Amino acid sequence: MAKTSEAQIRANTRWKNKNKEKQRKYQYKSYAKSYIRNMINTEDLDQLCELIDERRKELNN
Repeated sequence: MAKTSEAQIRANTRWKNKNKEKQRKYQYKSYAKSYIRNMINTEDLDQLCELIDERRKELNN
């Protein structure tokens, strides 16, 4: 596997500093997907579905 160049590391750092909210959103989305795919049980999934439905209602009003 190729090593990341210094220029790419600097570019990544600049992007992260400029886009903190986007990066936070991407990270939380990744956490949620990983949790659903790898760890969730039926009870937790039901609770999550309820939360999602409530949030959709809030956003639609």
